[in-house]
Amino acid sequence: MLFALAQPVVFVGLLVAFLLALVVRAYAIRISARALGLLPRGESVTPRPREDIDPFGAVAAAVGGVGWGKAIDIDEVPRFRGRGRAAWVFAAGPLATLILSQLLLLVFRLVYPFALGPISPSSVLTGAISGEYGAQFLLAVAVGLLAFGLLALIPVPPLDGFGLLWLAVRRPGRGMLGYRLWFEDKNLGVVVLLACCFFPLGAPFLLIPIDLVGGLVLRAWSS
Repeated sequence: MLFALAQPVVFVGLLVAFLLALVVRAYAIRISARALGLLPRGESVTPRPREDIDPFGAVAAAVGGVGWGKAIDIDEVPRFRGRGRAAWVFAAGPLATLILSQLLLLVFRLVYPFALGPISPSSVLTGAISGEYGAQFLLAVAVGLLAFGLLALIPVPPLDGFGLLWLAVRRPGRGMLGYRLWFEDKNLGVVVLLACCFFPLGAPFLLIPIDLVGGLVLRAWSS
């Protein structure tokens, strides 16, 4: 978000997108867990800042334009009801934010039919866009949600994609166990993700995979 400080409207939109993504992710995870019988009936599905906000994810959002929520402990999602059910808990958050981003892009296309040109997610996340304030804000929120959802699917702890990768393996071997040890238990995953947010200074490495996939999505909406 700091890259977007030169565009205050875009900055506010990205901030709203990050906070909205955290809320949507929290609801999606808990509602899906309850529906699948993996959450105690008496437990609330409402967001809880201490359990849903990852300080490092917030730093990544501030520096790189996109961040993540608090990691789900894969040991707390039981496999005994099926790996598919458990995987859905990890997939619910990213999918919910991606769906919401598409709905907002639809609204953007209807309200501003000629405002979405050939742009990339990184150009929005770094504030390198112009136009009407309403268009800037709506596009920033939509792309911010899109980037949040895409980033969450990368199979690196503490992102939700790691939970999906872990559950895809029926019996994790030494390689997977070592990967978890270093990247989750020893927090190497957080270090790598934060390093990708800070370098290079012009456009963070973290935005490259988001541009590869998110760029195709924006291109589809602009065609």
